[in-house]
Amino acid sequence: MNDVRTPVAVVTGAGSGIGRAVAVELLGHGWSVALAGRRAERLEETVRAADRDAADRSLAAPTDVTDPDSVQALFAAARERFGRIDLLFNNAGTFGPGGVPFDELPYDAWRHVVDTNLNGAFLCAQAAFRQFRQQSPPGGRIINNGSISAHAPRPNSAPYTATKHAMTGLTKSLSLDGRPYRIACSQIDIGNAATAMTERMQTGILQANGETAVEPTMDVADVARTVRHMADLPLEANVQFATVLATNMPFIGRG
Repeated sequence: MNDVRTPVAVVTGAGSGIGRAVAVELLGHGWSVALAGRRAERLEETVRAADRDAADRSLAAPTDVTDPDSVQALFAAARERFGRIDLLFNNAGTFGPGGVPFDELPYDAWRHVVDTNLNGAFLCAQAAFRQFRQQSPPGGRIINNGSISAHAPRPNSAPYTATKHAMTGLTKSLSLDGRPYRIACSQIDIGNAATAMTERMQTGILQANGETAVEPTMDVADVARTVRHMADLPLEANVQFATVLATNMPFIGRG
């Protein structure tokens, strides 16, 4: 049973990128963390990247967020290990195929992005919501990883953009539905954090005007600190929407 004074987080997509950075940040500041991702070895790498005592406050839980049974097993394992859950960072996602014109996009590719980014987010949020209502004291926080693409698309990005717009609707619904149960929900929209998924920014990426341009990136640790700030707030306060992005990226004025 986890000491209730130690907050407990579930972080999906914790094996790399933003999820890894957030898990390391939380572990480094006293949180206990259940790390979810597809590959156990990558989750263990995340734990080793954190503080020396992180192993005592971590649970590596290989999870397929598109599978309801796998998601239920994740939250059951976190509850058994730590006793309660205070935070879900709903982060697992995929860009899908890049550079494919809309009329040539295979349905399987569309479905994979929707299953991961939207259906996976729903399943994890629902499991967290249920746990927040049942535990004592009740309540908790969900932080959804939206995207700059929740506001403005890149060319040839219909699956990713559609799911990230849907994430905003999910965030708003959870914020409303969670009010009676001390459940807060917020969304962080991230632009050009330097991870393996954004390496193409360094060599040039298609712009709305048809040109290809190198885009600036920011340290992913800056994203993690923002998430931790949102997570550390009391449940009586909420950052409803936050946008953190590389200062000079072409977002304001995109298109």
